[in-house]
Amino acid sequence: MYKIGHGIDVHAFASGRALFLGGIKIPCEKGLAGHSDADAVIHALCDALLGAAGLGDIGHLFPDTDEKFKDIRSTILLEKVAEKIKDAGYEIANADITIIAQSPKLQPFISSMRKSLMEILKTDNINIKATTTENLGFVGRKEGIEAHAVCMIKNLQ
Repeated sequence: MYKIGHGIDVHAFASGRALFLGGIKIPCEKGLAGHSDADAVIHALCDALLGAAGLGDIGHLFPDTDEKFKDIRSTILLEKVAEKIKDAGYEIANADITIIAQSPKLQPFISSMRKSLMEILKTDNINIKATTTENLGFVGRKEGIEAHAVCMIKNLQ
């Protein structure tokens, strides 16, 4: 049996932080505000995977009130989510991710993000796209970044 999950994450830009998206560091003046490294791509993907498996959400598993997750790399969180998915008897069939950002331009980094996520999840069925909002809304005003992820998992039992 296959199950589908959807995840969304939004973070505001913040000075004095590195920008991490899809597990890689992106050259940028500002990073994203958050308790962890605020990798919106990985957070959306974690929620999609957890939702598909019926295992809650990233905030439940890794609460921002817990200091052990302060400034943690989201790649570590994704590794833990992948293990939970496997332990629940599922494998990842595919994931499709859309990053919504006016700035920085992300096309040069898509391949590296995809490779990073494929290594963590041990699958090559990952797709990543980037788009803008044509200067509309908080993304268009360059106040933050939004990411959406849809995934399909397959029950192995």
